[in-house]
Amino acid sequence: MIDLSKEKLELNYPCSWEYKLVVLEHIDIHVTVKEVVLSREHKVQESKVSAKGKYKSYTLELLVHNDDDRTEIYKMLGDHSNIKMVL
Repeated sequence: MIDLSKEKLELNYPCSWEYKLVVLEHIDIHVTVKEVVLSREHKVQESKVSAKGKYKSYTLELLVHNDDDRTEIYKMLGDHSNIKMVL
């Protein structure tokens, strides 16, 4: 079995990157994402709704410039109070 924690992700930057975001159904995802990515060009698309309708998931796609940029956006999204989970 491969231990993925020891593997380094090799990407050619800049590249398009997708984050999956899970939020409560009443959250305005566009406002929330804009608070994190500011004026960076991005695309948000609804993905799924939970069985009981309490949560929605979205795909956020944007251009990342390097590994630090990619991981910093991930961290900022995860730290936002409106976002329950980032994948």
